[in-house]
Amino acid sequence: MRVLVVEDEPRLAASLRAGLTGEGHAADVAGDGEEALWYAAENTYDVILLDVMLPVLDGLEVCRRLRARSDWTPVLMLTARDADGDTIDGLDAGADDYVTKPFSFEVLLARLRSLARRQVTERPPVLEVGDLELDPATREIRRGGVSIEITSREFAVLELLMRNVDLVVSKQQVLGSVWGFDFDGDPNVVEVYVGRLRRKVDRPFGRETIETVRGSGYRLRGR
Repeated sequence: MRVLVVEDEPRLAASLRAGLTGEGHAADVAGDGEEALWYAAENTYDVILLDVMLPVLDGLEVCRRLRARSDWTPVLMLTARDADGDTIDGLDAGADDYVTKPFSFEVLLARLRSLARRQVTERPPVLEVGDLELDPATREIRRGGVSIEITSREFAVLELLMRNVDLVVSKQQVLGSVWGFDFDGDPNVVEVYVGRLRRKVDRPFGRETIETVRGSGYRLRGR
């Protein structure tokens, strides 16, 4: 099991990581909400352990953004608060379960294992454009029946293009959907990721379906 631990209290984060690795699991640690979104975009996890009270972006907003970009990784919300309203907010944001601090590590581990085994309950339909298939639930890409390995962020860019087949998607639309509208990095990162997709999704199959529309953005041709 691979777990993303999102916790800003260093001692607790280190303890959780040590406990998980001691049980034979892989664990990455993010210290704030923005870092958590980056980790989730770049890697595939079986479950995300997400604290509610985080700097930069709180856990509720992180969960909302994950679901908004069709990341259905099970989320176990970790909170020091036990009010019904906070629990409801977490579940409404897309969390699958919650644990209130203080907690037993054995109980936490059992909850994580349970979530990792759970089937995705909200499974979006498989997107198909010609012989290209994208499954938002399993995070699988296939072209002509051949599986293609791409990163989570490349997946998000491709999904956006496939959901807007034959339409021009601007660079700002890609940035807002995949990196967030508050992204203040180099906007040329979109060109980098589109180039990566072409090298993985188009060229090995003799295709040129991902187009650059000069001065406007990008388009995935459906025919």
